[in-house]
Amino acid sequence: MILSKAAIREFPSSGIHPPDKLLALAARVPRPMRFLGVGGLGLVTDLSVFTALVAQGLHPLEARVVSVAAATLVTWRLNRAITFDRSHRRQGEEAMRYAAVTLAAQSTSYAIFATLVLTVLSSLPQAALLIGAAFGALIAYCGHRLFAFKPKSEQAA
Repeated sequence: MILSKAAIREFPSSGIHPPDKLLALAARVPRPMRFLGVGGLGLVTDLSVFTALVAQGLHPLEARVVSVAAATLVTWRLNRAITFDRSHRRQGEEAMRYAAVTLAAQSTSYAIFATLVLTVLSSLPQAALLIGAAFGALIAYCGHRLFAFKPKSEQAA
């Protein structure tokens, strides 16, 4: 499903009116591809913050906690704006639903990452991050589509 005309005209609840051409272009891209694009930006954020923190001497397990938090903020705002249709929930309620799905997805991602970093990929923590992120992305897409951004049901009148 593509973005609604209202979503194309403005980012939800931001009051910002971006160029219609940019959002119209995004609306032509299938939702899974928009999700992957947003996820790609989140992954770049995750890897960049992670690599910078590890280079400063932080342990990879600690650095990943910070980098995941930064990436989650980036992906929530972008997914809310261009990937999924408006849920018609209050932003706080939607954020809590997003957080629940993200917690499940990122917990899986982090568990895989930690297992690999502490065993076979200790010398390549970025590879462990990528592998964990791939598994987390599968959980995240399904959870966000079916729960976090699922349109609110019409209330019986």
